[in-house]
Amino acid sequence: MEWYAAYLLLGAFTGFFAGLFGIGGGLLFVPVLSTLFAAQQLSATHNLHLAIGTSMATILYTAAASAHAHYRLGAVRLDIVRKFTLGLLLGTGLGAAMANHISPRYLSGFFALFMCYVAAKMLRKSQVNADRPLPKQAVLTLVGIGIGAISSLVSIGGGTLSVPFMLRHNIPLKNAIGTSAALGIPIALGGTLGYIVIGQSQTNLPLNALGFVYLPALGLLVAGSMVTASIGAKAAHRLPLTPLRRAFALLLIVLACKMLWQAIG
Repeated sequence: MEWYAAYLLLGAFTGFFAGLFGIGGGLLFVPVLSTLFAAQQLSATHNLHLAIGTSMATILYTAAASAHAHYRLGAVRLDIVRKFTLGLLLGTGLGAAMANHISPRYLSGFFALFMCYVAAKMLRKSQVNADRPLPKQAVLTLVGIGIGAISSLVSIGGGTLSVPFMLRHNIPLKNAIGTSAALGIPIALGGTLGYIVIGQSQTNLPLNALGFVYLPALGLLVAGSMVTASIGAKAAHRLPLTPLRRAFALLLIVLACKMLWQAIG
């Protein structure tokens, strides 16, 4: 029962920040889930892949809940979502296929370094270029493929990549956050399907695992984030985001150092 309680609390904690910053939550889900799975001895060789796949499936809900809340507040640019969707779906499938051929040690190291990159970006003040319009459809599709591939590899909703991109192209911060939450839906959908498919060919997976998605953890993570994702989205329109972003960035650095230490060890 203590494992179930841990999944539930992790879902509630991460769901709030997913709604607050328009991210999928994987940057918190993956390192903690990997540690929990290892402590439970679910799989000696696939703990990290299970954590990434389960996190991607959880982002389906957190992104949908966060996007719905932002949409009701008028912060989602549906025209941008439509232009990005095809590229994101292609990219997430590519990223899942790549993850299947990367050893857990190197994948863990890449994930930790990416967390440090995200933390550094969050500690810097974002600048909006008011003179740069959004690129044409072909460019947005290619950008979507890149965002989708990286998002699938590190199990994020794409907000850490799509928000800075939109800010550089004259999209206001609140619209960038709300739109990035909506972009997390195709990212999570493509990534989840990818990790289910590539996990089917693996052995030594735990019971109740659908490919690289561990269903007991998935259900409790979603349950924990059901309320807090919408609360976080509403808080994004009311709270000062700068000090919260700094605190969140410091938490990411701590988790990244832990993952790097494990990868080196």
